Amino acid sequence: MKNEIIVCRNVSYSYGGKAALKDVSFTVNEGDYLCILGENGSGKSTLAKILLNLIKPDSGSVEYKEMKNTEIGYLPQTSFIDPDFPASVYEVILHGRCNKLGKGFFYSSADKAAVDEKMKLLDVAKLKNKSFTSLSGGQKQRVLLARALCASEKLLILDEPVSGLDPIVTAEMYDVIDKLNKDGGITVIMISHDTKTVAKYANKILHLNKTAEFFGDTEEYEKTELYHHFLGGCGHEHH
Repeated sequence: MKNEIIVCRNVSYSYGGKAALKDVSFTVNEGDYLCILGENGSGKSTLAKILLNLIKPDSGSVEYKEMKNTEIGYLPQTSFIDPDFPASVYEVILHGRCNKLGKGFFYSSADKAAVDEKMKLLDVAKLKNKSFTSLSGGQKQRVLLARALCASEKLLILDEPVSGLDPIVTAEMYDVIDKLNKDGGITVIMISHDTKTVAKYANKILHLNKTAEFFGDTEEYEKTELYHHFLGGCGHEHH
């Protein structure tokens, strides 16, 4: 039995009196690939913010076991990255080590070695000195994934990581994430619209519609009405 690393119990959250999440419970085990599905406005991004400790739930709790809530690598939606961000690829990835800085606020040789390793792993070493803003969408996502991995080798939270990418780059991105999970043993929580594709990779599904309409194994999810309804509806949004 794999260790539980996150236990989310009866989490609720409201914005200005309007419920965004109601009584959501689920667990994440070490090595899981959990996909959080749901339509726009179903509470997916709110839940991500709670998991990242950016906002506190109104009620319920999120417990991290075997790890601190600072040991999370986060890949935000690309729309949240400032297009005029004046940094090189190397600087962007190095920024992922911020949570490991000691009192001196200087990056160590271990930090720099980690950046080199992640750049090789995600095949962006040749882009090291390029300006982040000059990259293609797929290259940017690889760089941001390398940055997330520099922050944590235990848990990645990925918010719509293939949004806006063309089909070939999307397929590559899914393969990279799958390898990190299956070969690297990294626990992945992915927020997505892409029902059909994620069902191919994820071992667990949390289907949100403010409440948890389904939480369990992917095979069970594929037998539900919910899956077939969602597949026929907005499941093709990003294809």
